[in-house]
Amino acid sequence: QLQLVESGGGLVQPGGSLRLSCAASGSSLDYYAIAWFRQAPGKEREGVSCISRRGSRIYYADSVKGRFTISRDNAKNSVYLQMNSLKPEDTAVYYCAATSSDYLCSNYATRGMDYWGKGTLVTVSS
Repeated sequence: QLQLVESGGGLVQPGGSLRLSCAASGSSLDYYAIAWFRQAPGKEREGVSCISRRGSRIYYADSVKGRFTISRDNAKNSVYLQMNSLKPEDTAVYYCAATSSDYLCSNYATRGMDYWGKGTLVTVSS
C-alpha cells in the first residue's frame, strides 16, 4: 500500500517561496498520477496541480498558474511543488494525493484519489 508524506510547509512572507515535497513509500510512484490539493480554513479542498504518471502532462489551477511548478522524480519516489510569489490567499494545508488515473488527476477528482498524505501547513503572512 502506498503511503504519502508531505513536507516543506511553513511560514513565509508574501512574495516568498517554498518547496513542498511528497515522499512515497510502500510502492512505486511510477504507477500513479499525483495531485496537490489545498484546503484553507472554512473552505472546500481544491485542486492545485497535477502531474501524470509519466510526467508528460501537467495541469495547474488558474489561481497558481505561472507561480507554482510541479515536478516528479520517480527514482526518488517523490513529487515536488515549487511555490513562488506566494500570496496570503495561498495559506492552506497542502495535501498530495495519488491516483492510477491520469484523467481523474487532471480533473482533481477528490473521490478518485486512491491515497492521501496528511498534509503540510503553508502560512503566507507578514
